[in-house]
Amino acid sequence: MEQKRFGSVQFIPGKNGGKYPYCNSLFVEEAGIIIDPSSNRKILQDLRDRDKVNAVWLSHFHEDHFGKIDVFDGMPIWISERDAPPMAGISVFLDWYGIDGIEEREYWQRFMEEHFHYRPLKPSRFFQDGEVINLESEQVEVIPTPGHTPGNLSFFFRNSKVLFLGDYDLTSFGPWYGDRYSSIEKTLESIRLLREIPADVWLTSHETGVFTSSPGPLWSRYEEVIFERERKILALLKNRRTLQEIVSAWICYGKPRAPKAFFDFAEGALIRKHLEYLLKRGLIRRKGEHYIQN
Repeated sequence: MEQKRFGSVQFIPGKNGGKYPYCNSLFVEEAGIIIDPSSNRKILQDLRDRDKVNAVWLSHFHEDHFGKIDVFDGMPIWISERDAPPMAGISVFLDWYGIDGIEEREYWQRFMEEHFHYRPLKPSRFFQDGEVINLESEQVEVIPTPGHTPGNLSFFFRNSKVLFLGDYDLTSFGPWYGDRYSSIEKTLESIRLLREIPADVWLTSHETGVFTSSPGPLWSRYEEVIFERERKILALLKNRRTLQEIVSAWICYGKPRAPKAFFDFAEGALIRKHLEYLLKRGLIRRKGEHYIQN
């Protein structure tokens, strides 16, 4: 992918097609704002070296969105207050991912510090839900889109009619809602909210990244992934299953993948959220260590 400009907004593609552990970044040159600095260290460092950046905006707290933030040491950081706690220290960060075991926490702490330069960060300002930020020739509407994380944000550049969807990325994999405080219900609400915003250009954090015509059926396909996962779990639970048996079916990722520790955790996190959602709606029940359809 190439860097592209849409009105006041410059799209900076992440390495490897913007796939994890990278993401696509946005740069608003007139205001010196970089959004989600985890795209391409060389490009980001060049912006820093030329004194082009005045502030860092984060759409949410995930590591693949701040992975190159060390390039901008000393810069003001803006984020939603709801997503600020895990930025304050690695212990809370791991808590928010639902990582509890001692060995698992040691592994993930090393992973975050070595690969994403994690260190405690103190935001300079919190975004307010629905606020409109006036830049030189642009108005930016801050849109709360929880579900992915509690404080997940999207940004609508009103003058340029550019909507930054962030991690509601319309990929074939579907949404992520596997954190401790993620929510399938709120994810669905946010997808439906974003779908109705009258943009001309849609930018996402991963993969395709740029849509210059309406994503149209991609919205429905993206949402449908949630229900397809649910249907597969319910089919599996015609017979009683333990959590590990359900996770081992690889309903979300399709098959075991490497690195094993990463994907084992991710599959389990998503499955747990689905089980919570199904229990809440009375579609399944739990008996001891087993789950089964009602």
